[in-house]
Amino acid sequence: MSKDVIIACDFPTAEQTLAFLDRFTGEKPFVKIGMELFYAAGPDIVRQIKARGHRIFLDLKLHDIPNTVKKAMAVLSGLDVDICNLHAAGGLDMMRAALEGLTRPDGTRPLLIAVTQLTSIDQRRMEQELLIPRPLEDVVMQYAANARAAGLDGVVCSPLEAGRVHERCGADFLTVTPGIRFAEGASGDQQRVTTPARAREIGSDYIVVGRPITGAQDPAAAYRRCAADFTGR
Repeated sequence: MSKDVIIACDFPTAEQTLAFLDRFTGEKPFVKIGMELFYAAGPDIVRQIKARGHRIFLDLKLHDIPNTVKKAMAVLSGLDVDICNLHAAGGLDMMRAALEGLTRPDGTRPLLIAVTQLTSIDQRRMEQELLIPRPLEDVVMQYAANARAAGLDGVVCSPLEAGRVHERCGADFLTVTPGIRFAEGASGDQQRVTTPARAREIGSDYIVVGRPITGAQDPAAAYRRCAADFTGR
């Protein structure tokens, strides 16, 4: 599979998002639409960006009882996005229900991936705040294995964990990894981070990059640098 960079379009309005994408001439980067933008602009922003020719990762991280998630995924399947996600912490029944809801009558569906542990969570937070006493990496691996057992296509994990996920779940099991920063960049509110080049070496299939690109003076140049570092081309 081809490695790719997904730009996190975490903007508060549709206008700002479209103006940002206008800065890419001759390129149609893969984009992530998260909760901030989706809640502000609604499903129309998905349709607008899709109509421009972009692939879309709809990052809403569903987490509810199985029936509710199934019905929500059935609605999202009509938006023609490329990737959807949910929280693996919802359990096997929820993930299986989500997959059923996301699958259209003709058998097609977007890719479905599960969030393991957020990159803002470290070992201390997991133990002291979430009362999960196991090593963080073991929890990520178990969540990934559950997602695989439920029939999902991959997981969202830290790039630091991508290689072990592939060892546990197979080379064809997608690893989509946020927590990417250039070597000279600040980590911000994320704890488990690395550079695009290191993410490639460890085994990430897709990297999700927000502020290093969206906050750059020249976002298109920052995107090209990130893509070159990640793909090695």
